Amino acid sequence: MTDPMKYETLMLYTGADVEGDTMFPDSPAIYHATAYRVKDTRDYDKKNAGEGFFYSRSRNPNRELLGEAISFLEKGEKTIITSSGMAAVSTPLIALLKQGDHVVASNAIYGETIEVFDILLGKFGVEATYVDFSDIEAVKAAIRPNTKMLYSEVISNPLISLVDIREISKISKDAGALLVIDNTFSTPYVTNPLTMGADIVVHSLTKFINGHSDVTGGSITASAEIIDSIMHTYYMLGGCLDANSSWLALRSIRTFGLRMQKAVSNAQKLAEALEKDPRVRQVNYPGLKSSPYYELGKEMFPNGAGPMISFLMEDDRDKVDDFIHRLKMVQYLGTLGGFRTSFAHPATGFRTEFTPEQLVEMGMTEGLIRISVGIEEPEDIINDIIGALDAFGTL
Repeated sequence: MTDPMKYETLMLYTGADVEGDTMFPDSPAIYHATAYRVKDTRDYDKKNAGEGFFYSRSRNPNRELLGEAISFLEKGEKTIITSSGMAAVSTPLIALLKQGDHVVASNAIYGETIEVFDILLGKFGVEATYVDFSDIEAVKAAIRPNTKMLYSEVISNPLISLVDIREISKISKDAGALLVIDNTFSTPYVTNPLTMGADIVVHSLTKFINGHSDVTGGSITASAEIIDSIMHTYYMLGGCLDANSSWLALRSIRTFGLRMQKAVSNAQKLAEALEKDPRVRQVNYPGLKSSPYYELGKEMFPNGAGPMISFLMEDDRDKVDDFIHRLKMVQYLGTLGGFRTSFAHPATGFRTEFTPEQLVEMGMTEGLIRISVGIEEPEDIINDIIGALDAFGTL
């Protein structure tokens, strides 16, 4: 009996064949068509029900292939491909929540996700409570009779703390609520929340999965039943990804395993180097033995602790800018997850959205830097960042 192919090998072959295509190109064509001919009224009924293609907002061959590949990566049944990560976040929330519903969300999620809950859904009578999801008892205490959803990320931004998905899923199931997990930071290479009890997993494909800084996209993966319940809202909101971007993202998945293996290895080496530098006050990375999440990380992350790091320096904005100016290779970007190493300054990123007191409360002090680790040679990354730390004094 032939052994099943390895996960990394299947990553190269899943989502390769377009439904109805008999030419079998080694790289799928890009289907720019907005509409497809229909034979008759019965054929229309079939296509409108999801068999074949008739209008690009509902189904497109390139989106279908990408969805098949994401479902494989996340070990889910079905995936919706959206036009951005925020479309992936907001679509299931709008589809599944209604007036009077309550959500328990992590207090360490993406700032714009908080805005979706508070500004968009809040206008329609949905209430969100934010708690520390690393405190299981606090999560339990926040549950109400009308709690319909729990929402979290696996790895928080920007403090790189972990959430025990298995424990949180027990709470959601006891409450009869859905558990939605944003897996963008950790990626399916590192962990698969659906296998740990999550009901829905969302991604910004813009980040590590695409990984080339040339696509804006998102995904929603869940059981076929849940996805079918979201699909009508997805159609109505119109947040579908175009054919060319879908093709590019699928292309990127073919090297996803290789890229993540290198990035995660580099992140571990960089974290260890930063921890040894006396100018660095704290390194947030679950792969370090000093991390309070080290043991949980070993349980949740069989392939390493992920590609994201944050570290704390002196809270001096002028010195932080000097540090930034000294970097020769690592770039300051308003996103993350590319094949090149980049960084962000969280306090600046959210300076207009939160008060100085709120930023400090959330851990976004002036000395905090978040690193998205790329696939360069590790020595080059380490030398560039450690060299720039001379802004805080030479060793």
